[in-house]
Amino acid sequence: SPFVTSGIRVGSPAITARGLKEDEARLIVRFIDRVLKNIDNEREIEKVKEEVKNLCSKHPIYPELWEYYFDNK
Repeated sequence: SPFVTSGIRVGSPAITARGLKEDEARLIVRFIDRVLKNIDNEREIEKVKEEVKNLCSKHPIYPELWEYYFDNK
């Protein structure tokens, strides 16, 4: 039934709009998988957060905002 939710949908336009390619899309899937498999492991989740920040810093949507919020701290 289309009314029963059973998964996570990740929109590829959001990924490609940042200039990410297939390898980065696979990496995003691995990030999601690691968090879901370690949902109670705050240390692992923090590691994934840092890796996500690193990936996003290479492909910012608005570079000037990235610099303001993350590079100035």
